[in-house]
Amino acid sequence: MKPGRVLIADDEIVIRMDLRTMLLDLGHEVVGEADNGETACYLARSLKPDLIILDIMMPKMDGLQAAAQINKERIAPVLLLTAYSETSMIEQATQAGVLAYLVKPFRKEELKPAIDIAIARYRELAALEGEVENLQDQIETRKLVGKAKAILMATHNLTEREAFRRLQAQSLTLNKSLREIADAIILADELNVMNK
Repeated sequence: MKPGRVLIADDEIVIRMDLRTMLLDLGHEVVGEADNGETACYLARSLKPDLIILDIMMPKMDGLQAAAQINKERIAPVLLLTAYSETSMIEQATQAGVLAYLVKPFRKEELKPAIDIAIARYRELAALEGEVENLQDQIETRKLVGKAKAILMATHNLTEREAFRRLQAQSLTLNKSLREIADAIILADELNVMNK
């Protein structure tokens, strides 16, 4: 995977320095550093890094809270660093949207695959979200086209096929999507009903 822009947050300066060195050795650029979760969230919003590495235990806002906020805003993938490997902590990290989890102390050789996995999973999730939005849009379009066909069938005594062909013809003639034509027909019908 190509090197990326990384934001790191850990309240221990020695850990941040070691992490920075490892990331630079791996070819990544460290675009920002924070010593608490609150600052990490602020920097994440403003810097838009490719990856955010957070420690769990930090002041003001811990790493889990910061990870949840960053995930909610869909800023970047989060890799969590921690000295804790208990099942409950891993479950909390999963619920916060963390895509990789690395237990301290760690080596550079362990950091690279964790980074690669976090970034790859984030890209997969973003692609899936895009597909879901597209499917939702298609479903909404079908509903609107169905409603517009029903209006045309009722007002012009057309068959379903004839009504759909009229929608298609208007779409081509006006260079508008079927959804835009359906919206216009539904709006015109609603206005017509209000004026009666």
